[in-house]
Amino acid sequence: MNTRLRAAFLSLVFLAVIPPRAGYSEESASPHGAPITTPIGVWKTFDDKTGNARALVRIYEQDGKLFGRIEQSFTPGAEHRACAECTDERKNQPIIGLVIIRNMKQSGSEYNDGDILDPESGSVYRCKMHLEQDGTRLILRGYIGFSLLGRSQIWQRQS
Repeated sequence: MNTRLRAAFLSLVFLAVIPPRAGYSEESASPHGAPITTPIGVWKTFDDKTGNARALVRIYEQDGKLFGRIEQSFTPGAEHRACAECTDERKNQPIIGLVIIRNMKQSGSEYNDGDILDPESGSVYRCKMHLEQDGTRLILRGYIGFSLLGRSQIWQRQS
């Protein structure tokens, strides 16, 4: 095998062994270049019907469980609104600062056993969530009973 052909062959072998970094961006990685593996941080939520940005939710850890609190709403007048539809201890609490995700526990690569509040309706659903695309997308599923009977949302990590 001549030298040029051998170099081309070795280049192809090298490329085949090193996996591409599809979906990688500086924003999706930790300072060390690795994917983000925890949902802790700030997430942009979207309206199911219009697809418009709806709010920023901060997910944080407390006593080994994850919680999510509304930090900012893109709905005009939200800073003066309260959760009038809520039926638990969150009734009439301000929307900004309202804890909408509670008691999520990690189970492998998924988080579950908690609940999520829809502040528009006051309904509370069981919840499970997991990360995708190197930690830049959070897939949440709210459901009643079985997770087949529910709906999913995709949130985007904010830097």
